[in-house]
Amino acid sequence: MTSRRTLPSCLLAVLTLLGCASTHADAPRVGQPAPPFALKDQNGTLHRLADYVGKWLVVYFYPKDDTPGCTKEACHFRDDIAQLHALGVQVVGISLDSAESHEHFAKKFSLPFPLLADNGGTIAKRYDAYWSLFFIHVARRHTFIIDPAGRIAKIYRKVDPDTHSAEVIADIKRMQQQYGS
Repeated sequence: MTSRRTLPSCLLAVLTLLGCASTHADAPRVGQPAPPFALKDQNGTLHRLADYVGKWLVVYFYPKDDTPGCTKEACHFRDDIAQLHALGVQVVGISLDSAESHEHFAKKFSLPFPLLADNGGTIAKRYDAYWSLFFIHVARRHTFIIDPAGRIAKIYRKVDPDTHSAEVIADIKRMQQQYGS
């Protein structure tokens, strides 16, 4: 017999598993072309995946502007941007927040990279980084490294905001040695 106390805990655990697991057969995979995108940033500038051909690109999806984990992750990318640029890497963040929300977030924390507004979640869905439960719709905290040819070189489905930027830098260094670039 299930006690009243354990039922909510079990329900929460099931919902968490459903929300975190990537179960789509058509989810992007390493070695495949990255799904294209065309989204506006916090300044109203349109960014397309094609704009980054010939460059390494970090596309990181995050749930919500100005929340603790998302702020940590963004600020670590900010603090490491010189290292990333020295490696020839560009960074873009994507969430379902509006361009206006991104503008406030970017200004508040002096973020030196574009934050792209995926208002309907179309791009998050293409990258299998979309999560929805009833009226809650957010991007999952997933990151994709895209190589200069526009192919997915690495996917992070489990991200620790405290260490993620350093992990990305180490992986890109390793990949660039392998690619010879």
